[in-house]
Amino acid sequence: MRLLTARLAARRRSRLAGPIVLLLGLLLTGGAYALLSPAQAESTGSDTDDVAKGRELFLVGCSSCHGKNGEGVVDKNGDNYGPSLVGVGAAAVDFQVGTGRMPMANPSQQAPVKRVAYNDEEISQLAAFVASLGPGPAIPDAEKYDPESIPEDERQEAIVRGGEFFRTNCTACHNFAASGGALPDGKYAPSLLGVEPRHVYEAMLTGPQQMPVFSDDVLEPEQKRDIIAYLQSIEEQPKYGGTTLGSYGPVAEGMVAWIGGIGVLVGFAVWIASHTARSSRKGTKA
Repeated sequence: MRLLTARLAARRRSRLAGPIVLLLGLLLTGGAYALLSPAQAESTGSDTDDVAKGRELFLVGCSSCHGKNGEGVVDKNGDNYGPSLVGVGAAAVDFQVGTGRMPMANPSQQAPVKRVAYNDEEISQLAAFVASLGPGPAIPDAEKYDPESIPEDERQEAIVRGGEFFRTNCTACHNFAASGGALPDGKYAPSLLGVEPRHVYEAMLTGPQQMPVFSDDVLEPEQKRDIIAYLQSIEEQPKYGGTTLGSYGPVAEGMVAWIGGIGVLVGFAVWIASHTARSSRKGTKA
């Protein structure tokens, strides 16, 4: 035992002991990170050809704002002209480009929805290139976001759960009827009606612009799918009582009541007053 202890003590004094311990520490740290890293930090696994074609498209349509390697561009004032795309993942590209928000026609407070500039194959190639820059959320499978994948006997329960999640996390910006609403500094929360389920899921997963990120650690994939099922149920609900006025709530309804209702009444009162028969006084002779 004493002999073994002496040998170990001698080896610790060796010049190679420090580098060996450092190497072992790095290997253990890297292995622990690979095992414990978040589940959404994954790459698309696309082949090299898609990445190469995606880079060609990126250099033409995206590099002027985001840099040739997706590192971002800073203007002369030190402001972020185009953010870095390292680590945003393929899902962010599929959402931004697939909804026409990117590429932007000109920098503004918020990227609006417009006509899509790329076809599905080109969007997939752009997503593959951006995913190769760093690990990030991948494009979700249909079973994660499609409400049709919910069994029929569980559909209504899922809609109820989705409504609870939506009212708790989303109505402050998107309105109780998912019609959207105004935000500070000239920004706005867009309407969620008529949006493809995949894009709604990707928006929750990636947090575009001022929207917070609802990762799978915050909202599980099943909960995101329940929210999408609830949004579809809103679109399918009949509109009782006539026009909904955009479902913007009491502000829009009050404006219509004042301008439309009271305005009509005031106009009608003025018309009555202007057409009232007037009696003329004739002088009488004594």
